Amino acid sequence: MDWDDAYANAAYISGAADFPPRWAKEAAAYRLETKAEVDVPYGDGDRLKFDLIRPESTPKGLLVFVHGGYWLRFDKSYWSQFARAAVVHGWAVALPSYELAPKVRISEITQQIAAAVNAAAEVVSGPILLAGHSAGGHLVARMMCEGVLPEGVAGRITRVVPISPVSDLRPLMKTSMNADLKLDDAECDAESPMLLPARNGIEVTVLVGAQERPVFLDQARWLADAWGCDMIVAGGKHHFDVIDAFANPDSDMARMLFA
Repeated sequence: MDWDDAYANAAYISGAADFPPRWAKEAAAYRLETKAEVDVPYGDGDRLKFDLIRPESTPKGLLVFVHGGYWLRFDKSYWSQFARAAVVHGWAVALPSYELAPKVRISEITQQIAAAVNAAAEVVSGPILLAGHSAGGHLVARMMCEGVLPEGVAGRITRVVPISPVSDLRPLMKTSMNADLKLDDAECDAESPMLLPARNGIEVTVLVGAQERPVFLDQARWLADAWGCDMIVAGGKHHFDVIDAFANPDSDMARMLFA
């Protein structure tokens, strides 16, 4: 099996190269529209910051949306528009950046996202929802595991939505990406959500596109099976547009999560 091809999304999406610049343009416009609080620090370092977008009224709670990019690329500036559905329904949204491999290992990124969730939870009260896409799906799933978040914050989380998550890191050791990710058996065992027990009392909904690469459908199913949670397969959606529901206040996903 060609593992690089198996985990290659862009090669199988028409117009894939157009998505990142469009995301960045839409995100910048939405930050201006909503007067986002930009670059709120949650640690020491240029990338350890989040943007916070608040609704006009007192927030019902907090959504933390964690971006993907195989832990290797992107930052918070591409994704602001995917806060729209939550904000329209009255939720505040925090969108963190994090340091990227090969500067840091995935286990370190997990701890950075935990710090971001903690920091955002300090400035927005109420229930917390977590959603993340691809590598971000892995990271929000890790927040569900014991010992990652303090009890006071974990106790406020009501639902986690891993979107097209990488729930088992072991196959990535067979890809060329591992030259930068530097995964080994020990880290895969410690950082693969499907190999770890989930916290009780938090609803988990795994979302994946029906038109995604087979390995991403597998990864989503593995997590849903391991945790006994719901899985939604979005018809007609691929890896790059499965997140569109978070930009659409009228989507079924938005109504389920935020209304």
